Amino acid sequence: MAFTAKVSLMMVMKQRDEQRLDEQVLDEQVLKKLLAGGCILGGGGGESMDMGWQAGCFALSQGPLKLLPLNALDPQTLLATASLVGAPASGDKQVLPEDHVRAARVFKDSFTEPVGGFISNENGGMASINGWIAAATLGLPLIDAPCNGRAHPTGKMGGMGLHHVDDYLSCQAFAGGNRQKSLYLEGYIQGRLGPASRLVRQAAIQAGGLVTVIRNPVRAEYVKKFGAPGAITHAIETGDAFYQGYESGPGEAAVQVAHFLKGEIVCCGTITRLCRKTRHGFDVGHLEAGAAELTFWNEYMTLEIRGERRYTFPDLIMTLDADSGKPLTSAEIQTGKKIRILATRKENLVLSVTMNDLSLLEEIEPVVKKPIVPYNQSDAPASKPTMERPHE
Repeated sequence: MAFTAKVSLMMVMKQRDEQRLDEQVLDEQVLKKLLAGGCILGGGGGESMDMGWQAGCFALSQGPLKLLPLNALDPQTLLATASLVGAPASGDKQVLPEDHVRAARVFKDSFTEPVGGFISNENGGMASINGWIAAATLGLPLIDAPCNGRAHPTGKMGGMGLHHVDDYLSCQAFAGGNRQKSLYLEGYIQGRLGPASRLVRQAAIQAGGLVTVIRNPVRAEYVKKFGAPGAITHAIETGDAFYQGYESGPGEAAVQVAHFLKGEIVCCGTITRLCRKTRHGFDVGHLEAGAAELTFWNEYMTLEIRGERRYTFPDLIMTLDADSGKPLTSAEIQTGKKIRILATRKENLVLSVTMNDLSLLEEIEPVVKKPIVPYNQSDAPASKPTMERPHE
């Protein structure tokens, strides 16, 4: 019996050592790669690299941070999602580092069960580091398993199928707002995922365009099945490919990323037409550059060349500044800017099951006034999630 117990203890210690090897200490070098790769995988959304750098450096100044693989956790560990909600191009938006701290504390004080770590809702220039400040504030790890491996416009697309789970209670804490215009808001909402998410987006609108959110606690085993494990590492590797190419120039940076993502540089041209409006808390519009036309709903939704559809969300479509090489979100592009358009198929991305949910993709069509579902109908429907309520 003693020998068996000793062997079991040795196996546990060996497993823990292996898990430690998988841990990644987060520093400014990792942050730099993650912001570039995340911005590219944002596909036009996910906020800017500049915003991510400010928040990431603040988080690192608060104490050591580490990124853990999902398999290092007990399957019953409760994880909360960190997100930003709103319209990136809004001129009145304001989310400060202390707003991330406040949202984390409001969530901790309001939710009845302690969480064991944070995951991001998606990849993006800021989105890939969603949760960094919350993790530093509460002394918890970050988990390499975001809700989705690319950016997406709606809360349900980043909800890992929770809108299909009967009686799931979405719990969301939010904070942010333009203080100069007395627009700051914070709060805590519980309810079905759809209505709760819509209320948080309304809060973002009232706050001037953007709020930070901690939301939707679920078990690690649920994230493993319905999230995008490994997608943060994928963003870091994408950023590494970007900077390796950048040593030879902006054009080579785009080429190396396209090669890494098994995609292509579709074209290079100057933006001659741009229509961008903020509607219901989203940036909506289209642009033309050379023979290419792109539509966006925060993220780029369609890419057509001379009227022929080439890529359709959740395929990745991304714009890069042709002169500097910098990835540009749909909120950053301007008429007269020369851009490279990079694209790859969704099969080359790390995605959540929600990206196969045709009911969610159907919501895009009336916004961008382009067919989306017909280009995704060959995919098998996502399995319907089931789970116990996480706080029972």
